[in-house]
Amino acid sequence: MTDQDSGSAVSDLNSTAIARRSFLAASLGAIGAATSVIARDFGPSAQPVRYPDPDIVTLDPRFKKYAIGNTPIQRIYHSPEMLWAEGPAWNGVGRYLLWSDIPNNVQKRWLEEDGHVTTFRHPAGNSNGNTFDYQGRQVSFEHGNRRVVRYEHDGSVTVLADKYDGKSLNAPNDGVVHPNGDVWFTDPGYGSLMNYEGEKAANDSKQPYQKEAVYRIDGKTGKIEKVTDDVFKPNGICFSPDYKKVYVADTGASHYSDAPKQIKVWDVVDEKGVANGKEFASMKLKVKGAAAGVPVVNKVPGQARNFANVSQEEELSGLADGIRCDTDGNIWASAGWVGDGYDGVHIFEPQEGVRIGQIRLPEICSNVCFGGTKRNRLFMTASTSIYAVYVEARGAHIT
Repeated sequence: MTDQDSGSAVSDLNSTAIARRSFLAASLGAIGAATSVIARDFGPSAQPVRYPDPDIVTLDPRFKKYAIGNTPIQRIYHSPEMLWAEGPAWNGVGRYLLWSDIPNNVQKRWLEEDGHVTTFRHPAGNSNGNTFDYQGRQVSFEHGNRRVVRYEHDGSVTVLADKYDGKSLNAPNDGVVHPNGDVWFTDPGYGSLMNYEGEKAANDSKQPYQKEAVYRIDGKTGKIEKVTDDVFKPNGICFSPDYKKVYVADTGASHYSDAPKQIKVWDVVDEKGVANGKEFASMKLKVKGAAAGVPVVNKVPGQARNFANVSQEEELSGLADGIRCDTDGNIWASAGWVGDGYDGVHIFEPQEGVRIGQIRLPEICSNVCFGGTKRNRLFMTASTSIYAVYVEARGAHIT
């Protein structure tokens, strides 16, 4: 190789490197585009992440106030034996995170003081969602036993709900508590559609025991009332900061071809009912595949997609699952079933349901909750792992 050839080669390499750096900077910093990078390694031998964490993504300027530049997404727990982590709930007194591993029929606990993880309860009724009430008692929503239970201070168990209108519930999924003592919960029926997460019903129906619905347990009388069944399969649920609105994730697309992939919102009426239901946010996300050879979102789980010659945007949609609200009214929704660049947490502003940010994870995210001493740490249950990240937002409610 001559000196001239060598100089040309170096020049070409420098040009390529500059172009690549320019593209990466644009991809990671662009507002409104969700071009993904290959899922990163969170294992013990993984390389450190250069701040700001590239998987905390600002899609709209309104997210900048919540994204911290010098903090990483951390995988605080992983086990190949854990099959489907769900239902994270923060106990402020005990300073621990509680969650369910539904197929293994256990509840696990992570201690903030040293990161120690123990089995908290086994068996656990194939519990899915968990929360704490305003008296500090744990409330769990059990797939296997098709009921809502409360664990009392003396260790006994109180069954809050297992039937409605004389018929068994399908399989309570997730729930929230109201300051007046009421418990609102969703009943999509997943735990009765398979033995993997509960007890499969014998009728092979999409509605194993009755129509999917959202219910309210009266904190004073214990009476169970149907709040609404105007949703295909109600899943995650949360209140607005002032308890005047209630949000529900609809995952009905898992079983109904005409079900929209969305989060719905209703006005809460007299702390007991709902009105004016409508779509709050769509889970559709426009993905731009402008760069040759850059892998982006998988449209089908497990199927690789390479937008080598695509310059237009493609609209893809996964499902929201567990949801939580911060003190500013933003909705933090777990998201999954699409692939790298989509799966993780999507954040929506409260006025028009505009997606303003993402926290991208290398696994499907099932649920979220705010915790830590200042309620400014977002915990994420994601398949076989638990992730956490500090944000400049605080959870609106106790868990």
